[in-house]
Amino acid sequence: MGGIFGVASKSSCTLDLFFGTDYHSHLGTRRGGMAVYGENGFARSIHNIENTPFRTKFDGDLDELEGRLGIGCISDTEPQPLLVQSHLGSFAITTVGKINNMEELVNLSFKNGCTHFLEMSGGSINPTEMVASLINQKSSIVEGIQYAQEMIDGSMTLFVLTPKGIFAARDKLGRTPIVIGKKSDAYCASFESFAYLNLGYETERELGPGEIAFLTAEGCETLVKPGNEMKICSFLWVYYGYPTSTYEGINVEEMRYECGKKLAQHDAGRDHVKPDLVAGVPDSGTAHAIGYANESGIPFSRPFIKYTPTWPRSFMPTHQSQRNLIARMKLIPVEALIKNKSLLLIDDSIVRGTQLRETTEFLYNSGAKEVHIRPACPPLLFGCPYLNFSRSKSEMDLITRRIIAKREGDNVSDKVLADYADPDSTNYKEMLEEIGKQLNFTTLHYHRLDDLTASIGLSPCKMCTYCFNHQG
Repeated sequence: MGGIFGVASKSSCTLDLFFGTDYHSHLGTRRGGMAVYGENGFARSIHNIENTPFRTKFDGDLDELEGRLGIGCISDTEPQPLLVQSHLGSFAITTVGKINNMEELVNLSFKNGCTHFLEMSGGSINPTEMVASLINQKSSIVEGIQYAQEMIDGSMTLFVLTPKGIFAARDKLGRTPIVIGKKSDAYCASFESFAYLNLGYETERELGPGEIAFLTAEGCETLVKPGNEMKICSFLWVYYGYPTSTYEGINVEEMRYECGKKLAQHDAGRDHVKPDLVAGVPDSGTAHAIGYANESGIPFSRPFIKYTPTWPRSFMPTHQSQRNLIARMKLIPVEALIKNKSLLLIDDSIVRGTQLRETTEFLYNSGAKEVHIRPACPPLLFGCPYLNFSRSKSEMDLITRRIIAKREGDNVSDKVLADYADPDSTNYKEMLEEIGKQLNFTTLHYHRLDDLTASIGLSPCKMCTYCFNHQG
C-alpha cells in the first residue's frame, strides 16, 4: 500500500509537505520520499524507512527541500517520487496503485520509442517509472495520465509535480481516495483526509473517480470531470484507514463502531456465547470492539496492551516471519484481565491466521478460559488485484483457500468459491469450523458482507468487495 500528499503554497511548502507526508506512515513501511520545486528547480530526497520512522530520516533534509510546490510519498513498494525529463518538460511523479500487466506495458513502451527502464533490485521495473513512461507517450500530461490509467490493469492514483503546479489524478474507478484541502495561502491534495487538519487546512472536496485536477496556491481546477462509476475499496474502512480518516463522507472510526454493533446483534441470538469481556486486537480491532461492547452491554477491556515505545508501527518489518515475531513481542498481556475469563476478541481480519493463533495461544497461556473470535470483515477468499494490500504471492497464503483446497482439490471453480463465500451455505459453515479448529478458537463467526456494506453506508455498487466475493 502507500499514501501520497501534495502542497501548492504562496510561501514555503516544506514543513506542510513534511508533516502531511508523515501522517501517511500507517500506510507503508519501506520507502519515504519528497520532491519540491523552488527557485533552484527540483530537489528530491528518498530514504529507507523500514527500521526508522519517516520524520527521523527526513528531518536533516528539510533545508535542501525548499520550494513552494511539493509532493511526498510513503510507499510499501518502490522508491519514489521520481524525477523525469521528457518532451513534456521536467516533472516529479508519485503513485499509489498496482499494475498487473507490467510485461505488456513494457513491450508497448519499447514499441513506442522508450529506450530503457532503470532496473530495481530484484530485477523488476519501478511501477512509478512505468506510469511516467506511459504519460510521456502522449502530447500533454493530462492526455498521458488518462492514457496510463486506461492501459493499466489494476489501479493508479497519482500526483505529477511541474514548475507551475500539481496534477492530482484519482484512479478511474476511485479505488483509493484523494481529498483537497485549502487555507489562506495554500492548497493541498491528500490520500488521508486528516493529514492536513493540524496544518491549518480545511477540507474543500474529494476528487471523484477518474477526476484530474490541477493545484496551485490560488486554487484547484478540474481538468477532467469525474466518471459515474466508483469502486472504492471497502477494506479501507475495515483496516487500512486511520481512525480519523473520512472517505466519501464516512468516517473510519464511526464505521467501525457500526461494524461492531452489527456483530453484537448477530451474537445476541447465540445464547451459548457469554463472554466476560470484549477486546479488540490493537489498533484496528479496538473500535470494532467498542461498537460491540456498546451494543451488547458486555464490558470493553484491554487484556493486552500494545508496546509502542520501540515498535509503534503496525506493518514493521517487511518479512512475514519477522512480522509474526514482532506482532507477538508487541502485545503485553494483562493477566488480571485474562485469568479465568471468557474473552470475545475482535480483529480486523484473518489472512494467514498465524498471528491470531499466536495471540490466542498467549491468552490461553495467561489463563483465559475461552477465546471467541469475531473478525470485522467476511472471510478473505481472493487476493486483491487492484491494490498492494499484501505481500502474499499466492492466494494459497490465505487460510480459507488452504482449507478449501484440502476439501475440494487444487482446481476450484468460481461456482464452488461463491458457495464458500455464502454465509448461509454448508460449505461456509464447515470452513469456519475448520478455521476455528486449526487456530484453536472457542467459537468463530465472521462479519457478513451485507452487514459490512451496511456498516459503511454506501451503495454496494459503489464499493469494491473483490477479496470477499470476487466482485470488484
